[in-house]
Parts: sequence; structure tokens; C-alpha cells
Amino acid sequence: MTLRQASDFAQLSTEIKQAGLLARRRGYYIARITANLVVYAGAWVAFALLGDSWWQLAVAVVLAIMTTQLAFIGHDAGHKQIFAAKRWNLVAGYVHSGLIGVSHDWWVSKHNRHHANPNHEDEDPDVDISVLAFTQKQAAAKNGALRWIAARQAYLFFPLLFLEGYALHWHSIRHSGRERYLMIANVVVYLGVVFWVLSPVYAVAFVLVHQGVWGFYMGCSFAPNHKGMPVLSAGHTLDFLRKQVLTSRNVRGGWFVDLLLGGLNYQIEHHLFPSMPRPALKHAQLIVSEFCRQRGISYAQCGLFRSYGYVLEHLHEVRPKV
Repeated sequence: MTLRQASDFAQLSTEIKQAGLLARRRGYYIARITANLVVYAGAWVAFALLGDSWWQLAVAVVLAIMTTQLAFIGHDAGHKQIFAAKRWNLVAGYVHSGLIGVSHDWWVSKHNRHHANPNHEDEDPDVDISVLAFTQKQAAAKNGALRWIAARQAYLFFPLLFLEGYALHWHSIRHSGRERYLMIANVVVYLGVVFWVLSPVYAVAFVLVHQGVWGFYMGCSFAPNHKGMPVLSAGHTLDFLRKQVLTSRNVRGGWFVDLLLGGLNYQIEHHLFPSMPRPALKHAQLIVSEFCRQRGISYAQCGLFRSYGYVLEHLHEVRPKV
């Protein structure tokens, strides 16, 4: 790494700070959190009023969407994007983790390791998934049923996402430490309410749709960000700026994709400046993309569906051969 490369990020940071893009946006977040909670609470009111009906599956879909939107706020709180004070970000994080049943402490620890070494085959927990292989090295290590799944991972990727919600609950209970009882209470209260209001068949269907769609939405929100981008290994010589930019992908799409993906579509800017408030990311994108262009740094950006294509192409390419 050259001295110039080491100073590139300092220069970019100066431009970002001078543009005022690291300032807190409390008004935005208060409005966003309020809107989310109103819709989320309204969906549960509709659930209570509808009673034993197949229309509850529509409510389950709405709840799945709002559960993901609440998770996006938890993500932002974990990065201290919302408030200047650490304590209030923690409060926001714990409240949202209690609502969705995902451990704030566990997720922040895991996610921070990902941010420190994105797409690193040995150090990024997001490329250490038992049923998938993201490198030829990982593919070669698969055995038995895991090898059978990984060999077909490009075809199974989207179906497997319907299980992501259950996996998040399980890992949260297993690894949450002091939050464990909150996570268990979330599951107990949730199942208690669902089976109290609905008969067993409707209740099971409701849970399957709610948790399945939530997991699918979560997976589809995070998958475009790094999957199919270069995977790093021990000994790489990339500086911080290039490590974050070259392993990340942005997704185009305007305000709708901004809302749909909770700002994660500006993944490059988010990785360079994790504490940047969500509404500032689109403005930072103009500065960062031009900065990279001037220095000949590859800046990956594509449409939403094309991003999924890259993911599936990569999974097919590195799958274990059977």
C-alpha cells in the first residue's frame, strides 16, 4: 500500500465532513420510527379484529414487511446513525430487537466483524454459512448433506431464504447472553398470541407466512451487497478505502429501492462511513463515486434484479462439483 493510498480515505473523509453528511438526522428517524410503529401496531390491531380467517395471511405479509423495516432501524441504531449519544442508540436498538426477536448485542458483534473485513473468507461471518459455499476452498470442504445442498446452491438460494427468519431467532436465543430472556419472551408471547386468536391450522399458516416472508425479505435485502463481489483471503494488501469499495456493490432504483432496502442499496458509502445517517447516503454516493472514478477504483453499481443475477452466477461458479 502506497502513502498516497493511505491518504486517500483521509481526503475523502474531509470532503464528506465538509458536506455535512455525518450530522445526525433525528427528525428523519423520529418520523420513520413513528410511521413504522404505527403501521406495525395497526397490523396487529387488524390481526385481533379479523379473528379466525384466511385473510390473516395478508396481515402476516404486512407484518413481515414491517418486521424487516423495524430491523433496518435496529441496523441503523447498531451503527449509531440515529443519535449522537451511544445510550439512546442502544435504547433504540434494544427496543427494536425486542419487537422483532433478534438479539441486538449478538447481531452488532457479528455485523461489526463483517464491516471490519467484508467478504474475507476467514474473518467475515457473512461468508461463513454452513449450507453455502462462497469460494472454491469452502466448496471443497463441504461433505455429506451440506455438499449436496451447496452443489445446488444457485437453485436453492432463494428458497433457503424463507428459513432465514427462523435462523435469526435461533441464533439470537443461542448467542444473545443478557438478552436471552428477552428473545425467549418474544417467541413465547408471539406464539401465545397467535395460537390464542387463531385455530391451530390458521395459526400455523400465519406463522409460516410471517416468518418465511420476513426471512426472505431480509435475505433479499442483504444478499446484493457483497455476494458475487471479490472474496479476500489472508495476506491481501488492500487499504481500508479499497477493501470496502471493491468488496461492496450498490443497487440503483431511486426512492423505491431506498425504501425497500432500507438504505442498504448504498452499501459502498455505508461501509466507508458506517455511522452516516441513512438519508445522507444518497448524497454521499455522488461524492464517493466521483472520488473513485478519479483514482481508477472500480465502483460497482447495478439494478436490483441484476444484482441477484450476479449472486446466483457466483454461487453457481464456486459450487462443489458432484
